Amino acid sequence: MKDLALVARVLGMLLCIFSAALLVPLGISLAWDDGLWRIYAVSGLFIAAVGAGMWWWLRRQHRDMLPRHGIILVTLSWLLLPLAASLPLWLALADVGKPLSFTHIYFEAVSALTTTGATVIEGQDGLPLSLNVWRTFLQWIGGMGILIMAMAVLPMLGVGGSQLFRAEAAGPIKDTKLTPRITETANGMWSVYLAISTVCALAFWAGGMKPMDALMHMFTTMSLGGLSPHDASFAYFNSPLLEGIAVLFMVLASCNFTLYFVALRKRKWFALWRDPEARATVLALLGGGLLVSLILWVKGVYAPLEALRYGMFHTVSVATTTGFASVDYPHWPVFVPVFLLLLSGVATSAGSTGGGIKMVRMLILVKQARRELRRLVHPHAMQPVVLGGSVVDNRMIFSVLAFMLVYGATVIVLCMALLLTDVDPLTAFSIVLSSVNCTGTGPGTLGVDLSYTQLSDFQVWICTLGMLLGRLEILSFVALLSPAFWRR
Repeated sequence: MKDLALVARVLGMLLCIFSAALLVPLGISLAWDDGLWRIYAVSGLFIAAVGAGMWWWLRRQHRDMLPRHGIILVTLSWLLLPLAASLPLWLALADVGKPLSFTHIYFEAVSALTTTGATVIEGQDGLPLSLNVWRTFLQWIGGMGILIMAMAVLPMLGVGGSQLFRAEAAGPIKDTKLTPRITETANGMWSVYLAISTVCALAFWAGGMKPMDALMHMFTTMSLGGLSPHDASFAYFNSPLLEGIAVLFMVLASCNFTLYFVALRKRKWFALWRDPEARATVLALLGGGLLVSLILWVKGVYAPLEALRYGMFHTVSVATTTGFASVDYPHWPVFVPVFLLLLSGVATSAGSTGGGIKMVRMLILVKQARRELRRLVHPHAMQPVVLGGSVVDNRMIFSVLAFMLVYGATVIVLCMALLLTDVDPLTAFSIVLSSVNCTGTGPGTLGVDLSYTQLSDFQVWICTLGMLLGRLEILSFVALLSPAFWRR
């Protein structure tokens, strides 16, 4: 209980920080006079009051955070913050005549903050501007991680951020100390994120989008969330130029932001390409895009230039777990949507805003498999796993193997749960993989004409659980279920 009290105190601070995000839709609502500003104001004050009350009640809980506290805090944060985000969504949608049940509204908030991009809201073009801004802005702050942003503030309040960083950071980078101070690291990563986001918004605007469209699509491009304020997604614009801009920034967002941070500090931009994970990520995206384009051309779906345009855009969009669409790609030759869905599990880097397994884990797994094959021939040879000129510690290899085992088990268990509801196997596989990888491409990814709005409440909760597990990278949540975690 003392552990939970310490975590609840910090969680109260996080709620106070999160409530400030509602100033964005509040300002938009006042500027465009859509009548929803009171909802954002009341919601923000309520969330801040709850957070401040938690902090005040537990203000005497002053102890150093241990790794277990970081894991508990991150897990509870990703359960509670969507609940806070869903309050203004619920009130605003009810106000505009589109009320949703708690199941659907929580799903929508989880989808936004985990940058999945799935939605149960129909008629998005008709929603008030401030509401669409709130939905897309949630993806942007969830992309880099609201907790990483909080790490820049929590040390000022007497809460260390190192354990939080290790629990929240994706993949092996959690053990990398980029600067002597975690606050400096968090500020640096968010500064780079903000800088590239600004350039992305200006590029969309210059490419022909209206200013607010450019802002909202920047939010969902840089976060690799893919939520669009238009039901037709990128088909609404029908612009090769805008699709090209989106491809560029989706590729940038799929790489490790710590590389940009280090490159800025040391003025060594060539080091970006020398990083094996970044190089593999870019090659997988471009190579996959060319392969899909070739298939679309050979199969006669499109002429060469159109095949390159649509093939490259949708490959990068799905593989980076973004989920933008400009055509009905699930009905392309069946190899393509299956290939893209599988690619979405590996084609983003650790430290990026994407979901999935992460490319660095796949590289380590491939190199470990190669080492085991060589050991069959040379059982006594010393053959360390080397990545980027450095020897990979065996503990990291074991961690990757454990993650892959739990990842596979999670996908199987969630698929079996959906099969209990009489969903066909292909649809169940599509739904689960889209959720766990935070891709949000929808139940119709494999050609089945089905949307999230047609799912039952039980099926929606399976999707919600999949998104949360994917954002927590599964192991953090599974660790909480272990009896050893709660023993002293």
